[in-house]
Amino acid sequence: LDAVMHVLDLIFNEGHTASAGTSAGRVDLTREAIRLARQLHHLRPNDSEATGLLALMLLTHARSDARITQDGELIPLDRQDRQRWDRDMIAEGTGLISAALAHGTIGPYQLQAAISAVHDSAPSTDTTDWAEIVALYELLAKIAPNPMITLSHAVAVGILHGAEHGLALLDTLPHDDQVRQHHRTHAVRGHLLELAGRNDEVRAEFAIASRLATNLPEKRHLHERSTLLIPKPTPGKR
Repeated sequence: LDAVMHVLDLIFNEGHTASAGTSAGRVDLTREAIRLARQLHHLRPNDSEATGLLALMLLTHARSDARITQDGELIPLDRQDRQRWDRDMIAEGTGLISAALAHGTIGPYQLQAAISAVHDSAPSTDTTDWAEIVALYELLAKIAPNPMITLSHAVAVGILHGAEHGLALLDTLPHDDQVRQHHRTHAVRGHLLELAGRNDEVRAEFAIASRLATNLPEKRHLHERSTLLIPKPTPGKR
């Protein structure tokens, strides 16, 4: 069962954000992953992690229409039009994860779904319950440590406690090439450096992230982030 859920999670993630290519994602894969997760939940209705996985998919996919422009460009979470989020899907996912957390042993899919539920219930980034999200990430890091989880945890910590605290958490990542050469590592560091006001370092991190990204819309978005902070020349000066 764990292997089946892991494969379904991989299928969904590839559909949500394609690892390579010219499209931001593949809706055919996300829909197929959700269809199969529904079947799994139907077969194992009392398995809290199977329920959590379906909830996670629904709560994540609910934001899909707002995260990509008509031209196929990515829109970050804090700039998305939340009126375009699928409220029916959010209600279904929230109901599932609420029921799952009330019964059985808490697992990583349930915790990730709970984090998504907190995001989806907030009317804006500023009103998001970041303390709850950080607490959920701390628990998730204990039961299922993973470098990608650490990256998201660092962002939440940076928003709640300050950028330097988030950067300190990033420094706990393994020093292997798989992590250090992942574009998301540099993108997260760039985001935290931006929060800290260290603009010269921001440009360098986003430039590296753009070079390492293999998904074209993600590459373009990261390149744009690397150029947005470049100061415009002062008239009359060279």
